[in-house]
Amino acid sequence: MGRIRVMDHQLSNMIAAGEVVERPASVVKELVENAIDAGARKVEVEIEEGGIQLIRVRDDGCGMDREDCVTAFERHATSKISSTRDLFHIRTLGFRGEALPSIASVARVELRSSEASGQVGTKVVVEGGQVREVADAAGVKGTEILVRDLFYNTPARLKYLKSIATEVAHISDFMNRLALAKADTAFSLVHNGKTILETNGDGKLLHVIAAIYGVQVAKRMIPVSGESLDFRWTGFVSGTEVTRSNRSYISLIINGRYIRSQPLTLAVLRGYHTLLPIGRHPIVVLQLEMDPALVDVNVHPAKLEVRISKEQELCGQIEQAIRDTLREKLAIVQPFQTDPRPKQPERVVQPHLPFASLYAGNRPAAASAARIRETLPTPPSAERRAVPASPAGLAAEANARQAAAAGAAAGAKGTAAVSVDEGHERDIRISATAQEAQGRDAQRTPAACEEQAGESAEAASFASPAQAGGESPAVPELYPVGQVHGTYIVAQNETGMYLVDQHAAQERIYYEYFMAKLLEENRASQLLLFPHTVECAAGEEELLQRRLPLLRAWGLEIEWFGSRTFLVRAHPQWFPAGSELEVIDELIRLVLEAGEKAALDVREVREKAAIMMACKAAIKANRYLTHAEMEALLGRLRETSCPFTCPHGRPIILHFSTYDLQKMFKRVM
Repeated sequence: MGRIRVMDHQLSNMIAAGEVVERPASVVKELVENAIDAGARKVEVEIEEGGIQLIRVRDDGCGMDREDCVTAFERHATSKISSTRDLFHIRTLGFRGEALPSIASVARVELRSSEASGQVGTKVVVEGGQVREVADAAGVKGTEILVRDLFYNTPARLKYLKSIATEVAHISDFMNRLALAKADTAFSLVHNGKTILETNGDGKLLHVIAAIYGVQVAKRMIPVSGESLDFRWTGFVSGTEVTRSNRSYISLIINGRYIRSQPLTLAVLRGYHTLLPIGRHPIVVLQLEMDPALVDVNVHPAKLEVRISKEQELCGQIEQAIRDTLREKLAIVQPFQTDPRPKQPERVVQPHLPFASLYAGNRPAAASAARIRETLPTPPSAERRAVPASPAGLAAEANARQAAAAGAAAGAKGTAAVSVDEGHERDIRISATAQEAQGRDAQRTPAACEEQAGESAEAASFASPAQAGGESPAVPELYPVGQVHGTYIVAQNETGMYLVDQHAAQERIYYEYFMAKLLEENRASQLLLFPHTVECAAGEEELLQRRLPLLRAWGLEIEWFGSRTFLVRAHPQWFPAGSELEVIDELIRLVLEAGEKAALDVREVREKAAIMMACKAAIKANRYLTHAEMEALLGRLRETSCPFTCPHGRPIILHFSTYDLQKMFKRVM
C-alpha cells in the first residue's frame, strides 16, 4: 500500500484555518469583508469576551439562497473569481473561498441569510466542519453569522491567545481601518454590550476620523489630494501639533483595501521631515486609487501586504504632496485655542494698541541693530533678495525702518483717548505700515524669482510658497519686549503675545543657511594652521577613501595619509566659529554611518550635516540677549522658508491671541 494519500476533508480545513484564522480579529476580518463584497451598506459586529465566546456579524447585503448557503461552507467556494484573469484585476476584499469552511472547522457556526425581506430565508448550522442542520429561517434581507466557542476543538490555539483586552484591541483596530476605507458604509462594534465604534456611513471621511480619533483631532486634520498618470490619492494628514508615539496611526488604503507598506509609510514620514519631534508620528489617512493590474494583493495570507508597480514613483509623489500641503497649511501653534476658529467677543474691553507706533520710541539704535543683524547668517531666501551685506547697508536699512516707524509714531502723537474715529484712523495707519512692508518685499521678489528658476529642485525646496510668490512672510512682524529665563523671547503685535524659543529659532535660520552653503559649488576655504588628524577603524578606512570626493565637494581639503589616518588641511569659511574641528569630525562620522550602500543618499547625509551644524552654532538656553539681538533674530526668522519648527521638529513660536489673554483674565466670558 502506498504511503501518499489524500487528506481528510475536515483535516485539510483545520490546516487551512491555521493560515486564515489566527485570532478572533481574523474571523471578524473575513466575515466583515464578505459583507462588504455582498454590497452591504450597514454592518453590525457584536463580540463577547474578546470574540472567543461569541462573534456576531449582521449585514444588509444581497443575501444568499439555500444552495449558496450550503455551498459557501465548501472549500475553495467563492463567487468572486472564475478565471485566472480575475487574479490580476481583483476589486473585492475577499476572494480565496476558504474563510467560512476554515472558521467552521474550529468553531460552532450558525448562518442565516435571505435575498429579500419577507422571503423565507435559510439557516445552516456547522460544528467542527460538519453540517448539523439546514432549515428555513425568518426572511430579513442580508446575512447574519454567529461564531461561538472559537477554537473549542483546538485547545493549543486557544491557549496561546492573548488577554481579552488585547484581542478586543485587534478587532477594534481592524474595524477602524475598514471604516476609514469604506466611509460610505455604516459600521458598529459592540463588546459585552458596550459600543466601541459607530459610524453613520455618509461617505465623508472626516466624519469617520472624528468617530475614531475624536472631534478635536478631526478639526486639525488637513486635506491632501493629487493625481498622476497612474495614481490618484485623497485623504487627510494631521497638523504638526497632533502627533502619536508610533506609526500605527498611518492608514494606507489602496482601492478600498487597507494595506501595510513600508515604502509608502516612509514616504509619508519624509513628507513631515523636520516638522515633527524625534519619536513622534502623525495621524494620516491616505486613500489611493490605481488600476488593479498595478497592484498584486495575493502575496500575503491576510492580504495586508501588497506589491505595487511603479512603487518608487508613487512614493516620491506622495512625499512631495504631503510636503507641499504642510508648507501651505502650517501655522503658529496656539496652545490655549481649542477651536481653530473661536467666536470673537462682541465687545472688547481693552482696545488693540498701535504697536508699530508705540514700539518706534523704544527701538534700539540703528548701528547696534545693524551690528547684531550682521552676525546672523543670511538665509537662502534673503540672499536671493539681495539684502545689503555691508554694515553701511544694514545701518541704512535700519535707519529707514526707524524713520518709517517714527513717522507712524508722529501720526499717533497727542492721542489721549480711544474713540471710534480714532480707532478707525489707527487701523488705517497700521494697514498702511503693513502695505509699505509688503511693498518692500515685492520689490525684492523679481530678482529672487529669476535666480530661483535656475536653481536645482533641492535648493528650491527651501523657498516657501509665500517667498516664491512674492507674498508676505508666514510669520507677522513681532516686537520683542523681553526674555524668560534667558531662553524664551516674549514678543507682541496687534494680534496678541508670542513666545519664541531662541535656540530653536536660530537653529532654523542656521539650518537653511548651511543647507544652501552645502549646495554651493564654489566655496572659499580657511586653511588650518596645523592639519587636523582623523583616525578611523580598520574597516572604515576603505569606505572613507571612497567618500573623499563627497567631503571635498563640501569644501573640506582632506587626503589619505596612510595607516588609517586622514589629514584635513582646510575647511569652508562658513563653518560654525569655535566648533570647526568638531564639525569636521561629525561630518566624517555621518559619511561613515551612511554605510556601504553603492548609491549613497547624498541628500540625507547633507541634511543631517546641516542639522548638526545648526544645532552647534545656535545660541543655547540661559543666554540673555539684548533688545537689538532679539529684534535681529526675529527679523531673520521671518525670512526663513519654514519659521514654525526647528530642524528637529520642535515648535519655535507659541501664540496667545488677544482673545486668549482676555479670556484667561476674565475680561470676556
